[in-house]
Amino acid sequence: MPKVKEICILSGKGGTGKTSLAAALATLCDHVVVADCDVDAANLHLVLNPDNYLTEIFISGQKAVICNNKCTQCGLCLEYCRFKAIERCPDPVIAEGRVSIVETSCDGCWLCSRICPENAIEMVPQDKSKWFVGNFRKGKMVHARLAPGEENSGKLVSKVREQARKTAESSGADTIIIDGPPGTGCAAIASLTGADTVVVVTEPTGSGLHDLKRILELAGRFHIKIYVVVNKSDLNPDMTEQIHHYCKKEKIPVIGNLPFDTEMVRAMVQCQTVTEWAPGSAISGIIKKIHRFLITDHTR
Repeated sequence: MPKVKEICILSGKGGTGKTSLAAALATLCDHVVVADCDVDAANLHLVLNPDNYLTEIFISGQKAVICNNKCTQCGLCLEYCRFKAIERCPDPVIAEGRVSIVETSCDGCWLCSRICPENAIEMVPQDKSKWFVGNFRKGKMVHARLAPGEENSGKLVSKVREQARKTAESSGADTIIIDGPPGTGCAAIASLTGADTVVVVTEPTGSGLHDLKRILELAGRFHIKIYVVVNKSDLNPDMTEQIHHYCKKEKIPVIGNLPFDTEMVRAMVQCQTVTEWAPGSAISGIIKKIHRFLITDHTR
């Protein structure tokens, strides 16, 4: 069985159009698996609208919980918590206030549980995050939602990637499109690991070029094919030219300049991709060429 191709769409910063491009490429395929690895702020499902047939809980770590029946309000845990996750709350019975834990600030380091002289603090699993597998109009989609305050988004990304591969193998899909997170953190690294190709989406601004350099440096360490797409390229032609010059110097192909187009916004409002909403538009034509280059030509 031929190896499933994995194409990762990344950006150095948020708001560059990475998810819009990933969604458009996915809906141009006949049968594809899409993995939304931007688990901290997942939104690809809003456009692809998958019908989930599998939902699983993801346990990312543990949180501290105080048993008030055992707690003597000594405040030792409050003194030692470096994350400021323990505080005193007003209590009409206890003059100095009752000790409580701020769930979203707890890092799950176990220190408070270990030093509590009354064994009044226990660690419980973080089980509010979930991952899903579903059908969408052009194939399968694997995505996840990391609950606020829960940790290890890189581990959840790896789980999404693992399930995407299993789904592709079981369904016979030959391509996985990965919508990665912005930036260069552990979630971006987890999205890149094992991919065949990375497409970095940037915008023609000073910060866009700066962050493009950072993500290209990261992607270059993986020794895989790297391409660049410039979104809203016509809004700042001089900066677009600078991006092209930099990519040429680094020998990284720019495979598309996407113009600013209000049809992109209208498409999102209708929960469609721009290639579905306005298939005859200039921007759709460019995305179709990118699709042929990345997927049609490279899977023959």
